[in-house]
Amino acid sequence: MGGAQGGSDFEPKGKSDDEVMRFCQSFMSELAHHIGQNTDIPEGGLGVGAREIGYLFGMYKKQRNEFSGVLTGKGLQWGGSYIRPQATGYGVVYFATEILGTRNETLEGKTCLVSGSGNVAQHVAEKIIDLGGKVLTLSDSSGYIYDPEGIDKNKLAFVKRLKNLKRGRIREYIDKYSETVYTEADTSLDYNPLWTHRAECAFPCAMENEIEEKDAYNLINNGIKLVCEGADMPSSPEAINIFLDKKLLYAPGKAANAGGVAVSGLEMAQNRMLLNWSAEEVDRRLKSIMKNIHQICLNASEDYGKPGNYLAGANIAGFVRVVDAMLDQGLV
Repeated sequence: MGGAQGGSDFEPKGKSDDEVMRFCQSFMSELAHHIGQNTDIPEGGLGVGAREIGYLFGMYKKQRNEFSGVLTGKGLQWGGSYIRPQATGYGVVYFATEILGTRNETLEGKTCLVSGSGNVAQHVAEKIIDLGGKVLTLSDSSGYIYDPEGIDKNKLAFVKRLKNLKRGRIREYIDKYSETVYTEADTSLDYNPLWTHRAECAFPCAMENEIEEKDAYNLINNGIKLVCEGADMPSSPEAINIFLDKKLLYAPGKAANAGGVAVSGLEMAQNRMLLNWSAEEVDRRLKSIMKNIHQICLNASEDYGKPGNYLAGANIAGFVRVVDAMLDQGLV
């Protein structure tokens, strides 16, 4: 399974369902010539959820006149897998629990800062709550909320309705939960105020480079011991160097957020076998995969003289796997 990133310059915000559908259909009319279940298998990402996957899959089926597992993240009624929507977020938290386990700690009772309020952030928050942690923040492009009492399951259900059904803004949270502090986004600042709150764990799940050098110091100064990435490259290179220098537990997204791709692989397997595994079965396999990824990173970091450095472990393990395959297959 590849690791490429791609997309388009289409801005879905403010567009109707029909406009989004027409764009997806037009996009797939060309993309269909270059993908296939044995060639390249796209999945969702930033701005691409179940709605968009449905439109893309429908157009692919029309173009190719076949029903195949060419896209992952499909609806359960037409080839999808249980746990796929939750997989990236759940996997991030499973990875975090493995890292904490190396210090004989768990998430129970720990305070957590989570950025974002989309699919990944929602399910990171959900799994943290399930494991006894306390989620203090969520955000979107308009700003962020800080709930000192913690975002519990009922509050998270409200956020899901707000973001997934109403497609509203996170600021509406304070209309229902008045004890919450809302801070509007301010691009003139050279730091993100969300990362200035005191907590023990940070889960950046919003966007690239949302944690920069000053944010890294703010996190450290406010008691953060673990940074586990849910987004792709949310920490700048300068921030990462600070985390490593200060010996924080740092989990890079290339390892920690692999759960979505992992369950995409499980979805492909189910498609090939014409089966639907139960949610419990998929979740069990996801936990096992994340545990294995953690161990691979840990082993590689130790084998190459950088014990406990998960960034080095992930990079080295991935590189070695590709090189070994190239050597075995003749450098073609």
